[in-house]
Amino acid sequence: MIDAIRKLYSTFSDRLGLMRKRLGRDLTLAEKILFTHLDKAETAEIERGKSYIDLWPDRVAMQDATAQMALLQFMQAGRKKVAVPSTVHCDHLIRAHTGADADMQVALNENNEVYQFLKSAAQKYGIGFWNPGAGIIHQVVLENYAFPGGLIVGTDSHTPNGGGLGMLAIGVGGADAADVMAGLAWNVRMPSVVGVRLTGKPSGWTSPKDVILKLAGIMTVRGGTGKIVEYFGPGTRAISCTGKGTITNMGAELGATTSVFPFDERMATYLRATNRAAVAELCEKFAADLVADPSVEKDPGKFYDEVIEIDLSTLEPHVVGPHTPDLARPISQLKEDAKKNGYPVEIRISLIGSCTNSSYEDIGRAAHVAKQALDHGIRAHTPFLISPGSDQIHNTIQRDGQMEVLQGIGGTVLANACGPCIGQWQRDDIKKGEKNSIVTSFNRNFPARNDANPDTLAFIGSPEIVTALALAGRLDFNPLTDTLPGKDGKPVKLSPPEAPELPAKGFAAGKAGFVEPPEDGSGIQVVVKPDSERLQLLQPFPAWDGKDYEKLGLLLKAKGKCTTDHISPAGPWLKYRGHLDKISDNMFTGAINAFSGEAGKGRDQLSDETGVPFPKIARHYKAEGLGWVAVGDENYGEGSSREHAAMEPRYLGAKAVLARSFARIHETNLKKQGLLPLVFENPADYEKVQESDRISIVGLKDLAPGKPVRVILHHRDGKEDTVSCRHSFSSEQLAWFKAGAALNLMRG
Repeated sequence: MIDAIRKLYSTFSDRLGLMRKRLGRDLTLAEKILFTHLDKAETAEIERGKSYIDLWPDRVAMQDATAQMALLQFMQAGRKKVAVPSTVHCDHLIRAHTGADADMQVALNENNEVYQFLKSAAQKYGIGFWNPGAGIIHQVVLENYAFPGGLIVGTDSHTPNGGGLGMLAIGVGGADAADVMAGLAWNVRMPSVVGVRLTGKPSGWTSPKDVILKLAGIMTVRGGTGKIVEYFGPGTRAISCTGKGTITNMGAELGATTSVFPFDERMATYLRATNRAAVAELCEKFAADLVADPSVEKDPGKFYDEVIEIDLSTLEPHVVGPHTPDLARPISQLKEDAKKNGYPVEIRISLIGSCTNSSYEDIGRAAHVAKQALDHGIRAHTPFLISPGSDQIHNTIQRDGQMEVLQGIGGTVLANACGPCIGQWQRDDIKKGEKNSIVTSFNRNFPARNDANPDTLAFIGSPEIVTALALAGRLDFNPLTDTLPGKDGKPVKLSPPEAPELPAKGFAAGKAGFVEPPEDGSGIQVVVKPDSERLQLLQPFPAWDGKDYEKLGLLLKAKGKCTTDHISPAGPWLKYRGHLDKISDNMFTGAINAFSGEAGKGRDQLSDETGVPFPKIARHYKAEGLGWVAVGDENYGEGSSREHAAMEPRYLGAKAVLARSFARIHETNLKKQGLLPLVFENPADYEKVQESDRISIVGLKDLAPGKPVRVILHHRDGKEDTVSCRHSFSSEQLAWFKAGAALNLMRG
């Protein structure tokens, strides 16, 4: 690893000098990292928000749920070995129920076939494999692989966690990952750059989490689309490396391409604490190249497309939600908001940890709050669940006593895995449809995200705020001002949390284990049983036949938020992530039908039957040879990177998706699978789509970058509406469409 980093850094001077000369100005940090990984830097078009660029990532990371499809696609490329260092991390398939040991044993039994597939494929193709229990992908990447100035792509939308260690870490679909592993460049639109200037220093109850919760309220879930968020200013140095990771991790909730912090001494300290002193020394030598050029901070308006200011000294702890991470308010307003909106004030369950907030510092600050409670005989008023981020964190907090304290107030330690954060939560205390409030330190809170119950109201805060709320058991408690009754009946005011950012004794090594691939894996067999219910070898999608799409059926017109969780829910469906046919039975089951208000059901245009599940309608259309279209609202496909949300529609006969706007990763995933993601030029044209419409997409032979597409809505009464749609295909991406999928091109 150190040799590869040294080689990359040795190119910085020449490459950055070239780009400064081309642009006639200094460079932001985001630009520096992009340009040092740019293909054909001398001639590539690099206009922000418009040009498509080819990049050469340093590494690929995959979690077990998305790795299945990524590897199934890679296997069709015909390569003997991956072209760049790659890893698989088993963290998503472990269900949270009773506790770490029992849950882990259940996972090993339930998922043995998938784990064996992933491990054998990793061994065959030169990919590192992290066993179940080793930890959550993003925490493990931060502890082992992330480095300032690097570029990594990962098959999970929270890959940007690595930006806390000064790299561009970007979430992608499995098809993108397969391309990179096969030795192809990664194609992406040149992002705009938002500068967030941090000043001051956090104190008291304020934590790094509050920076991103505040920013989510400012930028919203759509505000970062097509943008890199770059933090700068003196306040960046007041935040630990893992705290920076928390902030960049949740940049995914802004829709941002990624987020990044400049290299500083806090990063160097973390590198040394995680046994990477040689990397730290190299970074210190090249420090000037791992931060924005000096003039950027002096006059940020000249370099960033937008500048946002946050004063850490005055920042109050925030709580966001429910149902969306950009519904933000300071905790002092939560009581009033709960009363005004009728949120259940009683908290049913409190959860801390996840890839976003499970560092040593995070757990330490939560434990400091818990220790105060223990000293006064106070226990949590709610079930209190803790998800450590890695085996290393688990072992260290066990050694240093934080785990004992958290268990002392009633906490249950779950496996070192995603668990409730991504819907892998077997929750027994409520029934579906029961309205209730939970608080978490996770990153996402869409309806049904955590427990498959759309009526669970999930609120997100820092681990220390969530711990305090668990002690009170109520949303209307503010630990900054309110008290709790102690064992003697006297009121107890909690002191602001304190904790070291790193363990004084060093980290306790993880035991779950990393499996190094052999030098030659050619003799290893990757077995997928023909009758498997978990895995299915892929068949190529058909190429475009060169004709216009005439009178396609309308499967769905989605109303409001339609995330990848709505398009392809997780939870119990996670076990089918490697079996395209079986998982396609969850397609659009969470999407809200704009015509009926019902979730997951619509009108079958062939039978005229209503209330039919969308997957059943799609299979009927496919059997009858009728291609179809789905219509979406704003920011269609926001959320996770799961490409199943694009592959399932393609598999069941979709030709296009029309929407008011798309989330970045999902739009790319649709293109990769040979679908047409089209945006209404006039957003109001969404309203013209009627339930019984047939839809034609014409002039496809003339499809070209920047050229609008004509769409005809054929209404049942014989009338027609013609609307104009735009697309974001580059000329290279149009080849994906014509070939039927990007993978078809790679195979060819």
